[in-house]
Amino acid sequence: MRTLRLLLVSILALGLIALAGCSGKKVTRIDTDTTIDLSGKWNDADSRMVSEEVIEDMLKAPWVVRFSARNEQARPTVIVGLMRNRSDEHIVTETFTKDIERACINQGTVRIVASSEERADLRDERSDQADFSSAATVKKFGLEYGADYMLMGTINKISDREDDEEIIFYQVDLELTDIETNEKVWIGGKKHKKYIGRDKYKS
Repeated sequence: MRTLRLLLVSILALGLIALAGCSGKKVTRIDTDTTIDLSGKWNDADSRMVSEEVIEDMLKAPWVVRFSARNEQARPTVIVGLMRNRSDEHIVTETFTKDIERACINQGTVRIVASSEERADLRDERSDQADFSSAATVKKFGLEYGADYMLMGTINKISDREDDEEIIFYQVDLELTDIETNEKVWIGGKKHKKYIGRDKYKS
């Protein structure tokens, strides 16, 4: 009887191991620039595409030329501020913010400075250097670039669904404001639409 019980336990254990092996995942690494839409929701490709197009439009606007004329061809300094997600999706706006910063830096037309959170960390580091680093390598306070403009924006979404078809419409609005005068020197954005078709029957 005991032998039969051990045999049954062994068979059950082997069956569970086989079942676990059949339900395993397959993971494939892909290039980060590859566009794959699984759910149709906002993803990394949307963030990258929208940021590049909207920043290209911003840097071609007249405000850049006017600033350079007033400041002997100096590059304007921009800080990327709050990006509000007003859609019903969970969108990591920090990723979008970094895509905007990257697009600006790659264009080379403006100077991008650190955000308020990043500046706090940098100032802590300078304080530590003042106490512990050699005089030849310590970095001084009071030499930060003050931003001339702040870029802020919102992400909105409208969806329209009927049966197994859905249209998702995103609108990204950005505003560039003169920090000293509060003058809005540029307003732009990008409209982004997706069609999602769902199969009624799956084999």
